[in-house]
Amino acid sequence: MDELKTLIKELEHEPPHSLARQRIRLAEEVAGAPRDRRWKRLLPFGRHTRPLLSGRRLAMGAVVAAVVAAGVAVPSLIGSAEPAYALTKNQDGSINLKIYDFRDPEHLEKELADWGVPADITYLPLGKRCGNTRAPFLKGDDFSATKEELSSSDAAAQARLRERLQKSISYQAIRPQDGITIYPRHIKPGQIAMIEVMENPVTPTVERPGVAWQFSGRLTTGPIEPCKVVADPSANDIGDATPPPGS
Repeated sequence: MDELKTLIKELEHEPPHSLARQRIRLAEEVAGAPRDRRWKRLLPFGRHTRPLLSGRRLAMGAVVAAVVAAGVAVPSLIGSAEPAYALTKNQDGSINLKIYDFRDPEHLEKELADWGVPADITYLPLGKRCGNTRAPFLKGDDFSATKEELSSSDAAAQARLRERLQKSISYQAIRPQDGITIYPRHIKPGQIAMIEVMENPVTPTVERPGVAWQFSGRLTTGPIEPCKVVADPSANDIGDATPPPGS
C-alpha cells in the first residue's frame, strides 16, 4: 500500500493549474490538427484474457468528447481552484465521469456511492498496472480469447473480439464512452464497480503523440485486495488503428 501511495504521488509533479493549462493548450492544438491521428483499438489489456474493459486514449482522444446535452454536473474541487473530476447524470440514468486531476480516489468513491454506485477507484501512473486479479469475477463475465486473437491486426477479427467483449456483464455497466460512463441499472445489489485509471505524467502533444491515459473496469462482488503494482511495458503502445465505432 505504501508503494501505491508513492506511485500516486508521482502524478502530482505539477500543480493542478499547470495541468489544466496544458490540457487547454493540447485541446487547441488538436482542434487544428489533421484528423488521421493514430488511436488504440478497444481491446482487453495487452496479453490479458481476463474480461477487463480497456479504454485507451491518445492525446486527441483524451480531450475530444461529446457534449452531454442534459444532466447535472458535480465538479469536485478537493481544496483546489481546479476540479479534480466531474460527474454528470444523464437522462438515461447513466453517470459520466471525467477525471481532470488524478488524486484523492477515496473522495470520488464517496461521491459515486452517494449516487448509488459502490466503487473501488485506483489511480496509477502510465506504465504501471495492478498485477494481481484483486477480486473475483462475475459469472457471465467469461471472456476467453486466444493469444493469436488478442494480437491479430485483422479488422474483422478485432471486430469479433470487440463484439464478444461488449456482451459481457461488466461492459454493460462500465463503458469507455466520453471518458468513463457507468450504467447503474446494470449494477446489481452487492456488486462493486472496480476501476483502475493510469495517467501519463507527461502530457502528449500533436508533435509527440502518445497514450494520455487508459483505464480498465469490471464488476465484482468483492472482497477487493490492494493493488500489487507491476510494470506494464505495453502501456505506451498507441497502435495504428482507427477509432472503434461509437468512441
